Amino acid sequence: MAESVELPGRLAILPFRNKVLLPGAFIRIRCTSQSSVKLVEQELWQREEKGLIGILPVQDAAETTSMDSMLSQGVGSESGERSSNVQVSTSDAHKVDGKNPSEVIHWHNRGVAARALHLSRGVEKPSGRVTYIVVLEGLCRFNIEELNTRGPYCTAKISPLEMTKSEMEQVEQDPDFVTLSRQFKAIAMELISILEQKQKTGGRIKVLLETLPFHKLADIFVASFEISFEEQLCMLDSVDPKVRLSKATELVDRHLQSIRVAEKITQKVEGQLSKSQKEYLLRQQMRAIKEELGDNDDDEDDLASLERKMQNAGMPSNIWKHAQRELRRLKKMQPQQPGYNSSRVYLDLLADLPWQKASEEQELDLKAAKDHLDCDHYGLVKIKQRIIEYLAVRKLKPDARGPVLCFVGPPGVGKTSLASSIAAALGRKFIRISLGGVKDEADIRGHRRTYIGSMPGRLIDGLKRVGVCNPVMLLDEIDKTGSDVRGDPASALLEVLDPEQNKSFNDHYLNVPFDLSKVIFVATANRMQPIPPPLLDRMEVIELPGYTAEEKLRIAMQHLIPRVLDQHGLSSAFLQIPEDMVKLVIQRYTREAGVRNLERNLAALARAAAVRVAEREQAVSVSKDVHKITSPLLDNRLAEGAEMEMEVIPMGVNNHEISNAFRIASPLVVDEAMLEKILGPPRFDDQEAADRVATPGVSVGLVWTAFGGEVQFVEATSVVGNGELHLTGQLGDVIKESAQIALTWVRARVEDLKLAAAEETDLLQGKDIHIHFPAGAVPKDGPSAGVTLVTALVSLFSQKNVRADTAMTGEMTLRGLVLPVGGVKDKVLAAHRYGIKRVILPERNLKDLVEVPADVLSSLEILVAKRMEDVLEHAFDGGCPWRQHQHSKL
Repeated sequence: MAESVELPGRLAILPFRNKVLLPGAFIRIRCTSQSSVKLVEQELWQREEKGLIGILPVQDAAETTSMDSMLSQGVGSESGERSSNVQVSTSDAHKVDGKNPSEVIHWHNRGVAARALHLSRGVEKPSGRVTYIVVLEGLCRFNIEELNTRGPYCTAKISPLEMTKSEMEQVEQDPDFVTLSRQFKAIAMELISILEQKQKTGGRIKVLLETLPFHKLADIFVASFEISFEEQLCMLDSVDPKVRLSKATELVDRHLQSIRVAEKITQKVEGQLSKSQKEYLLRQQMRAIKEELGDNDDDEDDLASLERKMQNAGMPSNIWKHAQRELRRLKKMQPQQPGYNSSRVYLDLLADLPWQKASEEQELDLKAAKDHLDCDHYGLVKIKQRIIEYLAVRKLKPDARGPVLCFVGPPGVGKTSLASSIAAALGRKFIRISLGGVKDEADIRGHRRTYIGSMPGRLIDGLKRVGVCNPVMLLDEIDKTGSDVRGDPASALLEVLDPEQNKSFNDHYLNVPFDLSKVIFVATANRMQPIPPPLLDRMEVIELPGYTAEEKLRIAMQHLIPRVLDQHGLSSAFLQIPEDMVKLVIQRYTREAGVRNLERNLAALARAAAVRVAEREQAVSVSKDVHKITSPLLDNRLAEGAEMEMEVIPMGVNNHEISNAFRIASPLVVDEAMLEKILGPPRFDDQEAADRVATPGVSVGLVWTAFGGEVQFVEATSVVGNGELHLTGQLGDVIKESAQIALTWVRARVEDLKLAAAEETDLLQGKDIHIHFPAGAVPKDGPSAGVTLVTALVSLFSQKNVRADTAMTGEMTLRGLVLPVGGVKDKVLAAHRYGIKRVILPERNLKDLVEVPADVLSSLEILVAKRMEDVLEHAFDGGCPWRQHQHSKL
């Protein structure tokens, strides 16, 4: 607390609307108006610690009637003074806080001189408005002699109101003042003692009470309470120390009484309750407060509200009886009993489940649904046709129990979005349940309520969240469930996906049947093999093998590029990616079946464009030394009548984000050089197959993976050894057996194929054969590499190169019969992506080519093989060595 200050004859005036600063009090304000900012800059910022300003309360004309009557009563006759207000019309004088210019503002005739303890300057973005945060300390009272407007703010001629030291000594000897001081000290000490017990504070306040004069303590104490503006003005106008002490004693006593009432309520409640009933304490306190106020209207009971909620849930009669039994049991329990919360949560779940609430299906328009599917998905003609058929059946028979559709395909081909399109076409709500990594049967059926932390299964929880009993529910990644000691989730799904059983699905947590027959289930998977056959039998599998290069191009131009630009805050005015460049990205950087990597590469181009755009913008710096900021971002200047906010502001000032309107001279057009700079050197080229098959002993096979079809090279070589076969490349048992069969078939036909000299009887005499599948970090298995292995061995022993433009797939028997394989469409698409021109397929797989797009088939030469000799005939230039040998005999 500062001592008496020598005031100048004139002070700059900062008006406080409906707020009073008392001597000894501290306040933090934020100045934003032009007048207040100018005042702080000229009177405080430039003068540093020497600056003083006057704080003058002002009030609107509509609020002065009650205040005047209060002032006439509050400033007693002991001081012999009556407070008056100065009316200033802002139409010809100074505007306060941006109010209506024609409004009359009442300026109080007394104020408080203040000095700044802390100043900080900032600039609001993007408007550029300068603001100040000022911490002020009230020093002493003064009286307004003359108020003038000069420049942007007001100044006033003032006269001090504080008593001199000698006058104050005379007052302190007055018996009335001594009595008031003792009374004030007693009440203040009692208040401090109560606060010290409750908040463990008050030590510093006791020091002030012993060291500061009582007339100054009166202002400090009152400033710390929440009191009305009129009472604040009364304290400000209490120049006489006796009047000030009397008013402060009244206010402190009132605050003390309110604390006592609160303690009385607390003691009354604590006397009625035991220590073990603390959860019930808050409810009893509310009742005691209402009794003290005379308000005995209790809120409706929570259990009654829960009962009404359960009645409106539309439960079936047998389940309603079960719920009533649980509710009656809950009503007999106390809230502090262990099972109370679990029973309450259980009944809440029963009340929240959509037993009969269903979303109304809109009238099915198949043409609109087809247009919607075409808009969301490019290609996938047969898949979209199957969905339209599904919707057509739903239109003719709404309660039909259609099959569960299961979309199987590599990542990034649009399986999940197809399910959401079905929901949009039907007008139903959509919910996705992720089953990836689920190993606990309780995730499907729920936990039994006897366990701590029990909860319903994902299906029931999803229905609660979606709020209807007939949503489209997507069971995502159904092939990635696993089984362990906690059960088999895939087996638990058998009941869920069977229309004959899911009418009464029994969740262990609910322990009552729930009808899932109205839910439309759609599943997705990357592979069919991990799905148990009984579960697979309950679903209709629709395969999505992937996209051709042309389909990827159309998807990128219509869907991916607009989405990527939008996600990066760009548009075609900033970045343009021509079709030719998208083709290069597809051919050289992405060869997956889906379009996810393609989208990532396009996003890399968008990020490079975003960096270029952002670098063209100039950053705006703000510091104490910068007084004038010029920037195109700060065009909006301060309004003449902008308001000054007066509120308690936390120490951390909020930062305002700048929303820049970026501009760029010309759009960035992607070219081939930019592709290599951003995406790096090309990852793929059409010469890969030719380079890999440049030596004998290498053949090109086609394999199926969870990510779509792939091209697999098989390498074979011979070394000095003992006739052993070595296999590398992380191979499974099936593919190892295929290699044994292939080697046996070749050894049995050494003479027919002319693979050894006349005097040699065994190919493996003194040799070891090593067969390697590159990409050794990837596990490989499956029954489709037999013909590829035989071709590689024949190429090794005959020292003839396999044609580099030819790839093959198929399994063979020990007698040389070529057997059909699966995943033909995926494999043919993979060959097309790798630039292969000729594909050898088993004869019995010709029927599978119907699913391959016509443009892909037109660019490939499909060769069929019934026996292994047919494969060799197509794989080598000039035909099979066995056929050549026969021709030479002829």
